[in-house]
Amino acid sequence: MLFWIHVSISKELIYLRSTETHPKITSSPGRFHPYFEGCIGALDGTHVPVCVPAHMQNRFRGRKSSPTQNVLAAVDFDLRFIYVLAGWEGSAHDSHVLQDALSRPSGLKIPEGKFFLADAGYAARPGILPPYRGVRYHLKEYKDARQPENDKELFNLRHSSCRTTIERAFGTLKNRFNILKSQPNLPLKTQVKIVIACCALHNWILDNGDDEYVYDDASWYRTLPRS
Repeated sequence: MLFWIHVSISKELIYLRSTETHPKITSSPGRFHPYFEGCIGALDGTHVPVCVPAHMQNRFRGRKSSPTQNVLAAVDFDLRFIYVLAGWEGSAHDSHVLQDALSRPSGLKIPEGKFFLADAGYAARPGILPPYRGVRYHLKEYKDARQPENDKELFNLRHSSCRTTIERAFGTLKNRFNILKSQPNLPLKTQVKIVIACCALHNWILDNGDDEYVYDDASWYRTLPRS
């Protein structure tokens, strides 16, 4: 079933639905709008356990103690996957994976004048907006009534509040599909296809009804650990 989805309809389910600024931004004047006018979503990498031969394990062992594949994904503010690139070694830097995605003929296309939010691991470039580096950023750093102390911290807080979309999407995906938490003893190409098929199924589920696995913004914020 997963392979059939990957081969047959993943392109019909994983795509950019709209280039209009999302209501999440336009409905929040003074907070998100007009500062994030033109933002069409967020992107980031996530690590998925992978089973590879012993001679390949060092390349696939990065920030995790066990081998993983580094998966780049872009999502819109409805938590739907717009683009997915799976199969990179776990040791690969997120910025290198993004460069590959942007350079592929059928890779990630960012419409002119539009952009994705990204974390500080990515460099600022047309279509990619990271936060200020060396400045408080993550939402957990602003818990317990701590407030931004300058313009850069205020920007980073609002940026982080929008960019949690990609974290919520990854969390939902992995909670729904337990195979993404395991190391299936299958060929690597098959494991890559499984990731993309799960993202396609995730989009299909969101398009066809309510979803018990999806956290709203407030619920996600409550799950953040205390600093």
